[in-house]
Amino acid sequence: MKAFFDIDTQIDFLYPAGALYGKGAELLVPAIAKLNRHASDSGIPLISSVCAHPENAAEFRVWPPHCVVDTVGQKKPPSVIVPGQIVIAKDDLDMFSSPEVIPLLDRLQIDECYVYGVFIEYCVKCAVEGLLKTGRKVNLIRDATTWIDPKAGQETLNSFVARGAHLISASDI
Repeated sequence: MKAFFDIDTQIDFLYPAGALYGKGAELLVPAIAKLNRHASDSGIPLISSVCAHPENAAEFRVWPPHCVVDTVGQKKPPSVIVPGQIVIAKDDLDMFSSPEVIPLLDRLQIDECYVYGVFIEYCVKCAVEGLLKTGRKVNLIRDATTWIDPKAGQETLNSFVARGAHLISASDI
């Protein structure tokens, strides 16, 4: 069964007023909303990771405070929220740090994954690598994904392809 993976599409990352904004990320919101609606309307499981940090998160030694639990920046924009969305909260870059992810994938019999969100060289990288490690087919929806650093982002994309992931467009769905 296929599933869609909406990685960390939260206000702090997507909009210029966000605490850890990625330049141009707000331009992805319509494509992400459309993909999430498609998954919901088609009965495709939609697994959405969200950063959910306490005020004193260890990650804040490296990054500015962002996605602090119960703040506006931690929320997803209303347009990307759809019925049936499965939300995985994490206090780490990697959604696989949550012990519920592997059992969820196994229970839903997910074997083909469509991944998008923010940011390619960080949380999206962790999601793609984790899915590849479990032997699942991974499709990264390139026009619904962005990076912070273009050079690091492109290197990460190249490593995905070298490891067997496929780069596709939202129009391929």
